[in-house]
Amino acid sequence: MSLAHLERTLAHDLQCLAHGGDAWVQPRVHPGGHVYDVIIVGAGQSGLGAAFALQRERVHNVLVIDENPAGQEGPWVTYARMQTLRTPKHITSIDLGVPSLTFRAWWEAQYGSAAWDALDKIPRARWMDYLRWYRTTLRLPVRNATRLVRVEPDLAPGIHRLHLAMGAPLLTRKLILATGIQGGGQWVVPEWISRALPAHRYAHTSGHIDFAALAGKRVGILGGGASAFDNACFALEQGVASAEVFVRRSELPRINPFRHMEQAGIIPRFLALPDADKYRMMASFFAHNQPPTNDTFQRACAHAGFALHLGAPWLDVAERDGEIVVRTPQRENRFDFLAIATGLVTDPRLRPELAALSGRIACWGDRYRPPPGQANPVLDAHPYLGPGFELLPRTPDDAALLHGLFAFNYSALINHGPSAAALSGLKVALPRLARAVADQLFLDDRQAIVDQYLAYDQPEFIGQWPQRTQAVA
Repeated sequence: MSLAHLERTLAHDLQCLAHGGDAWVQPRVHPGGHVYDVIIVGAGQSGLGAAFALQRERVHNVLVIDENPAGQEGPWVTYARMQTLRTPKHITSIDLGVPSLTFRAWWEAQYGSAAWDALDKIPRARWMDYLRWYRTTLRLPVRNATRLVRVEPDLAPGIHRLHLAMGAPLLTRKLILATGIQGGGQWVVPEWISRALPAHRYAHTSGHIDFAALAGKRVGILGGGASAFDNACFALEQGVASAEVFVRRSELPRINPFRHMEQAGIIPRFLALPDADKYRMMASFFAHNQPPTNDTFQRACAHAGFALHLGAPWLDVAERDGEIVVRTPQRENRFDFLAIATGLVTDPRLRPELAALSGRIACWGDRYRPPPGQANPVLDAHPYLGPGFELLPRTPDDAALLHGLFAFNYSALINHGPSAAALSGLKVALPRLARAVADQLFLDDRQAIVDQYLAYDQPEFIGQWPQRTQAVA
């Protein structure tokens, strides 16, 4: 099979599913211009999958925007530095149950079934190639180089005005923030590092790092999760003299809670759990951290320039005599550059596009009181979402301003489990999101829809009785 043959098969499969039927949503008219039914911010895997899921609901007045150039959306060819995805290759996600739209079908169409059997994990760059093919083949409406800077309610009820870095504002009834892992907060470099060093001596691993320009240099990496080891391997392969990983814990995390969630039916049904169970499970999830894959760890260990320091938190950093000095409980270490793999903080108040609304958004700290001694400020800062990923108001007075806003990013973790920004959960999360958005559009227009139904008088049956007399042969 070739890719062209697969595309013909996909087109036939979608026809068999009656995909892309007539739109049913009531159009809105606005003096400021076109009103979209839905705008999706982010054209990575979650945003593209959301656009396809909305098509399945016959919601077609949709636009996907992304600040990056075409083909550069998401982390896969920007700051992700692992060789392969960590998710098992058999997990399905944005195909929404259409076999000819799966990564496996795309891979086998080019390389054959034997190549699929031989594949261990999905190569990172090939996953991005698949996403490009997915977008093009489904003809999804994406507008690149478009950065959202502020969301504000329009004077017209039920419409949000999106201010952009360049160009005129966009108007939409529903807004889906499909903005990935960082979309609910921001990546964080500890302040005591950023205060002590000039900006060119360090970077967070989520940002651009020109490791090739650091060839022959010494790199110190702070963090014990998978990203720290991904960056160590990548840096060494780009020619740095050494890459040393420093971990606060005395041993590396060994348990990956994702794997149990995938097998135990937790991901599809996490939403059904009571808040107390969600809170306990997510507290445990954060406590584990995600370990490096075994192949990444072994690849790092194979490099002569790699070193791992356990039980070695950074106590202080300073620039001295042209070097960066990192002090740990054991000794002082000297580097030329620091890579900070300390993760992110989730909090709607950190999102500049939500500045006008973040104080009105309900968070877990507003809605749930854990038993004494179990409060977790990291969890409490997450938004408390509705069953369809909708942002909820802190008070009833805030409801109208937030109506139509959906957080389909990593900030959904506490309510929905690994879902909106995790491949393991997209299979379940995308239909849930699309149905919730479509339901809102339907209920917003319910009066007009009911009135049109009650006034409907289009005849379908045209038979007559008695029948006209017909000649009998």
